[in-house]
Amino acid sequence: MTPGPGHNGGPTMEPGASWRRTAWTKAREALLPSLPLEVVRLRVKRAERLGIDYRTYATIRATSGHDIVAFLFSGNALELRRGATELPDAVAARLERTDAARLAAVYRPADPAALVAGAGGRIDAATQAPAFTDSWAAMRDRLDAALADWRAARAGTVLVAATAVERDWCAAARLAGTIPAERFFVSG
Repeated sequence: MTPGPGHNGGPTMEPGASWRRTAWTKAREALLPSLPLEVVRLRVKRAERLGIDYRTYATIRATSGHDIVAFLFSGNALELRRGATELPDAVAARLERTDAARLAAVYRPADPAALVAGAGGRIDAATQAPAFTDSWAAMRDRLDAALADWRAARAGTVLVAATAVERDWCAAARLAGTIPAERFFVSG
């Protein structure tokens, strides 16, 4: 039953609530294993090489079950303006500090091949981004084709997105997770 107007959202008064809370807490603790210190140290170093904070790295790794092997950047995350294929200096410098494949999906009329050629090795591959008017299926198909061409493991690919529409790409392509562009380009 849904609470009516004026309900303060307090705890449930249904019988067994404390038992469910206890069971949930124990199940959650059992799910989160305690890692040996050396494993944690290795993962902290991996997060540093990727250029992201450990908490973000650990969250993505725990939810996807895979290590991060690639980043898929939207054109907006790369701060590419309409038709531009030249990376801003701060973005280019940040990409150099990323120890993973760097993929990009850019909006028309930007040329993906020109971006790769002009990025000086900072972008490994690029494709046209799904259009804002694409259906969910069309968005999924475009990203699936690009990931297959790049031989990128989608379970280890993290989307770096600047807009809510771009964040939908993560679910459509079944990627490991999403990092907001402002956090990615500040954290490193």
